[in-house]
Amino acid sequence: MPQTWYVTFEVHKRGTLPKRRSPRETRMFESEADARSFAREKFNEGLIVFAGTLNPFLPRRLIPSSEIPDWIEQGLSEQDAAQDAKRDPEK
Repeated sequence: MPQTWYVTFEVHKRGTLPKRRSPRETRMFESEADARSFAREKFNEGLIVFAGTLNPFLPRRLIPSSEIPDWIEQGLSEQDAAQDAKRDPEK
């Protein structure tokens, strides 16, 4: 399965470096659930997090840092609903 989601997060500064580097790091994921789980970990560490879909994956999505808490919460709600459906398939 191709990687279709990314999560970008700030990296803590460690010591002094001779040349300037980007203060962010990006990881790529095969599914939105995997990306959401990783974003939750970084967000809980107090880091600024962005997420979205990689080109050419459609529909394109960008989750800015201001919307990350809602996106993470939405994923938790979807997981709860899926677990409820497994327990009681007649719903």
